[in-house]
Amino acid sequence: MTHPSTALAAGSQGVNGVALAVFVFFFLAVTVMGFLAARWRRAEQSANLDEWGLGGRSFGTWITWFLLGGDLYTAYTFVAVPAAIYSAGASGFFAVPYTILVYPLIFTFLPRLWSVSHRHGYVTTSDFVRGRFGSKGLSLAVALTGLLATMPYIALQLVGIQAVLDVMGVGGGEHANWFVKDLPLLIAFAVLAAYTYSSGLRAPALIAFVKDGLIYLVIAVAIIYIPLKLGGFGEIFHAAGKALAQPGPTGKPRGELASGPNAQWAYATLALGSALALFMYPHSITATLSSRSRNVIRRNTTILPIYSLMLGFLALLGFMALKAGTDTHGNAQLAIPQLFADMFPSWFAGVAFAAIGIGALVPAAIMSIAAANLFTRNVYKDFLKPTATPEQEHKVAKLVSLLVKVGALVFVLTMDKTVAINFQLLGGIWILQTMPALVGGLFTRWFHRWALLAGWAIGMLYGTLAAYGVASPTQKHFGGSSAQIPGIGEIGYIGLTAFVLNVLVTVVLTLVLKALKAPEGVDETAPGDYTADVGDEGVTADLPPATAGAPGGH
Repeated sequence: MTHPSTALAAGSQGVNGVALAVFVFFFLAVTVMGFLAARWRRAEQSANLDEWGLGGRSFGTWITWFLLGGDLYTAYTFVAVPAAIYSAGASGFFAVPYTILVYPLIFTFLPRLWSVSHRHGYVTTSDFVRGRFGSKGLSLAVALTGLLATMPYIALQLVGIQAVLDVMGVGGGEHANWFVKDLPLLIAFAVLAAYTYSSGLRAPALIAFVKDGLIYLVIAVAIIYIPLKLGGFGEIFHAAGKALAQPGPTGKPRGELASGPNAQWAYATLALGSALALFMYPHSITATLSSRSRNVIRRNTTILPIYSLMLGFLALLGFMALKAGTDTHGNAQLAIPQLFADMFPSWFAGVAFAAIGIGALVPAAIMSIAAANLFTRNVYKDFLKPTATPEQEHKVAKLVSLLVKVGALVFVLTMDKTVAINFQLLGGIWILQTMPALVGGLFTRWFHRWALLAGWAIGMLYGTLAAYGVASPTQKHFGGSSAQIPGIGEIGYIGLTAFVLNVLVTVVLTLVLKALKAPEGVDETAPGDYTADVGDEGVTADLPPATAGAPGGH
């Protein structure tokens, strides 16, 4: 959910045996749950994409709430939000307002997406875009953007696990041979891959109960216990203010306790742009479409903000790490795991580490399933094998989910972690460029499909080049996600600037193409599709994929 640009470094050298034992206990428990989930709510005909990739579209309010929470509030959130506060102060709090802004936004369009997807059997956003605009090209652009944005996100979940393992002293340190050093991560990956392959979306849905329960427990304890040990919040804020006032690598103060006037444009645009982008990610939509009715979605938009309260408390841990003088070995991402190791008894530190570790497994599983759904429906079926049966789709999706995780693992093991973070920065900029086609298409057919494709291309090109030109004290390119806004002169979020440019190009070209009477493609949806619910004609709780294939796309 956020992205400081610090690479992992060596952590503590000694193994914390008690913490490791508790961590392993919870890890084994969720592994068993992951495999048992294959039998949970299982349908008679389970060899299809609806069952494996969307959990049979059968989840109720609370399962969806935990699944979405487990999906959106990841291990990397747990590590990176307070790490951003630890490194730069108040600017890291942008994650809190953006997770508040996002829920009124999604209340307006997610129920419509659920309805039309269930009426037509759409599994991905690209399915909908193809059906709405009659354009496989636009659908492919949305699918490839989703795949590109998801891959580094999965990799960063593994980075979150590495941070915890590093602090526990597991892996033999930086000087161990690569096999010993990475063996714990390889084991975690193998287990994740196995139960995702076996159980599909049901595995993270079931494990999400444990993950979120542990995270709420750890944060509730931390927000009371650690301030008591550090002398109260007054002392914490005073010490944090002094630490952030110290000069950083550029000679300027490293951060601010409260954002000053010069940071307000960057803060506001980053929060707004991130809010617009969050539910464009394929994993967010996968969790949404797994619910059994549109009212489940509407209810979830009203109760998901509880997670934002949790996120606010979590962010405060960054200030606590500053007060505690937490030694991060030059790597801010170790701040919270190390703070837990320093402040908590070993057994509870193990619980905290388990919360972070399981907090990586749940979203990584959902993301890999979402990526597999995209490839299977919008690359394999649309372009490689239009006659694919539901069983063939099911097999391909399971294999692709493995390949996606292998790719993320190779990414983490062979490249500097800064590379993964840079691509995650780009992922947020890129995925926002799919919003005009998706959200615009849910409310109007006015936009021309070719104009949407051109706007997407311009937004992608501008966002990538602008991000490439951002330097930081540690790197020449992709050093951040904010740059000067053309015509305004203020520093703002690149993704939002690219989005505005995308929309302008789309609107202007739509006017031109309509004047030229360019062919607009066939819309296979009808107005009533966007408000349909379970029980309405054509919508069932477990729409079989054999009848759900979108005819306009094949």
